[in-house]
Amino acid sequence: MRTLIKQHLSQNQIAPLKALLQQIRGWYLPSIPLLHQGLYHLHLAISRGIHCILQKCYFTPMFISRLENRPRQLQLDCGMPQILGELNIHLGEQCRLSGISTFCGRVWGKQTPQLIVGDNVDIGWQNILAIGTKIQIDNNVRLASKIFLAGFPGHPLEPQARAAGKPDTEQQIGDIHLCRDVWLGTGVMVMAGVTIGAGSIVAAGSVVTCNIPPGVLAGGNPARVIKKLEY
Repeated sequence: MRTLIKQHLSQNQIAPLKALLQQIRGWYLPSIPLLHQGLYHLHLAISRGIHCILQKCYFTPMFISRLENRPRQLQLDCGMPQILGELNIHLGEQCRLSGISTFCGRVWGKQTPQLIVGDNVDIGWQNILAIGTKIQIDNNVRLASKIFLAGFPGHPLEPQARAAGKPDTEQQIGDIHLCRDVWLGTGVMVMAGVTIGAGSIVAAGSVVTCNIPPGVLAGGNPARVIKKLEY
């Protein structure tokens, strides 16, 4: 009986303490409009200034040192892309690249993979470019976010070979070519051996397993031509 009374008393003591802690967690210093608006804009100015200095004086020069050429105009945001494996990269003029992206070259081939990017190309946030032999992106191409260009799969088809840790085979890899003025929506996957014709648009979330003709809107899994575009 005494034990039950003690437990009841302890629970009654803990409940107000929990309520007080919840109130403290939700408490904050009252906002003073003029003061905190000024602090907010000062914070943005300082953070943007630091970001600009890092991009122009640190990340961009380091990234350009990894390229086969030296573009005169390049807009690189949020750091610099992660580069994995041996890879030759040629980058055109006036490109805009997200630093939160990955360029990966297949390491088991006899030749060094090539990534060739034309002029005025956007490569967005969280793009992954896996280059088996070559990925070519022509002028004026737009890649939205979370796009995967899968030039090689990374693993063989046979389960015994996968279990043994063997690499993919030469028959599984292929070039990818995005022709002039192509636009890939968010989350598009393009498989090895695919060419997407000039001016075509691929809808968000599509999986492209075969060639897409020029001047069309395509979408779905697998992607199919939906309609022709004026191009």
